Amino acid sequence: MSGAEDGATPAASTAPDDSAAPGAPRAAGRRRGRPAGSGAERGPATRERILETARALFAERGYEKTSVRAIARGAEVDQALVHHYFGTKEGLFSAAVAVTAGPVAERIAALGPLDPGRIGEEFTRAFLRVWEDPATRTPLLAVVRSALTHETAARIFREFIAGQLLSRLAGALPAEDAELRTELAAAQLVGTVLLRYVLRIPPLATTDPDTLVRQLAPVVQHHLTGAPLPTG
Repeated sequence: MSGAEDGATPAASTAPDDSAAPGAPRAAGRRRGRPAGSGAERGPATRERILETARALFAERGYEKTSVRAIARGAEVDQALVHHYFGTKEGLFSAAVAVTAGPVAERIAALGPLDPGRIGEEFTRAFLRVWEDPATRTPLLAVVRSALTHETAARIFREFIAGQLLSRLAGALPAEDAELRTELAAAQLVGTVLLRYVLRIPPLATTDPDTLVRQLAPVVQHHLTGAPLPTG
C-alpha cells in the first residue's frame, strides 16, 4: 500500500495556497518593482523622463501609433503617473510640441521689439536658423509629420504656432487684417519647410540659407506689411 495509506504524513505542497479568503494579505515574496505612483517615482525627474520617452516614441511612430501604455512602459512608470502629470495623450503631445518647437519661439522672442520695416527679414532668418540646426530640426520634423497625418496632432500644432509665434508677429503690426497677414506669411515659410526639409525637393533642398532669406524675406515682408515686392 502507499505511504498515505500506512498513515505517513504527506509531503508539504510547494504550490501557492489560493484558499485564503478574498482580500487576505499574501505572504511577502520577491518585489516586482516599486509600487505604482510611489513617492520615489514622483517628481520633476520622472515627469521629464516620461516627456522624453513620449517625444522619442512620437518621433518614431507618429501620434496615432503611440499609446500611453507604450510611453509608460518605455519610461518605466505606471500609466497612472502619465495621466497624473499630463492628463491625456493629447496633453502629453501638447507638452512634447511645446518642448520641441520651443527653440522657434525662443529665437523669435530673442529678436526683441520687431521693426516693421525689417520684420520680414528678421522673422525669416530666425525661423530658418532653427530648421538649419540638426539638433532642433530632427524633433521638429517628427512633430510636422504627426501633424500631417493626424487631425488631433495637427490641431495641437496649429494652436502652438498661433499662440507662440503668429500672435507675436500680429502684435507688431497694425491691427487691420493682422491675423490674416501673419497667416499668409507663415504659409510661405511652412511651405518652404515642407519642400526643403520634409520632401527635400531640389534645388530648394540644397540652396544655401542666406540665398533663401534673400528670396523669401521680401515676400514675407509683403504679406506682413503690404510692402511692394521687388521688381526686375
